[in-house]
This record gives sequence, C-alpha cells and structure tokens, in this order.
Amino acid sequence: MGMTAPVSITAFPAEDGSFQQKVKVSLRIPSQFQDSPPCPTDESIKIEERQGMTIYSTQFGGYAKEADYVSYAAKLKAALGSDAAYRKDFYLCNGYDPPMKPYGRRNEVWFVKE
Repeated sequence: MGMTAPVSITAFPAEDGSFQQKVKVSLRIPSQFQDSPPCPTDESIKIEERQGMTIYSTQFGGYAKEADYVSYAAKLKAALGSDAAYRKDFYLCNGYDPPMKPYGRRNEVWFVKE
C-alpha cells in the first residue's frame, strides 16, 4: 500500500497555541482496503474509524512546519470569531503531498464544527 493523502496530525494546542507533546498521526486507508484493513504488526498502531464531520478549513502551500500550522490555526480562529462553535481542544493539520514534491504543495488546518 503506497502513501495515502492526507496525512493528518491531530494537534492538541497548549495555552500559547503551540503543539503539546502529544500528537496523533493518521493515514487514510484506501477504499479497496476499508472493509478489511491490514492488521498492524506494531501494537502502538491502531485502526480508527473516523465518523463524518463538518469542518472549518484554511489552506496554505510550502513545506509545512509546526509553526506554519500554529500560525494558520490562529488565522482561522481569528477569521471565525468568537461565535463559531468548533472543538477547541484539538485541531487537524493535513498534508497532501509526498516529501519530495517541491512545488504546488497543499496543506490545511481543520477545526471540527460542534
């Protein structure tokens, strides 16, 4: 099974907006494997079924670093204002491109609507 997209990192923000030490990395299982996903050989890897969700999203390019995700999460938070109902205890950082793709990279920050 090759690389799937997006690679999704669940970030649990600290008071200052930076990532806490705890993050969760998720990879999408391709459609043809979803009914019978491969069994992980490492016990720290779990198969998780993610329910449908409605998100608030912003997109940016380049090679994304933690500081980029934190910055764009802050911009998305400001754009939504204080009345938007979304999960504040975590957000999702998504990358869609293989590491060696130099141009036209796509990254997103997602807030999950409550």
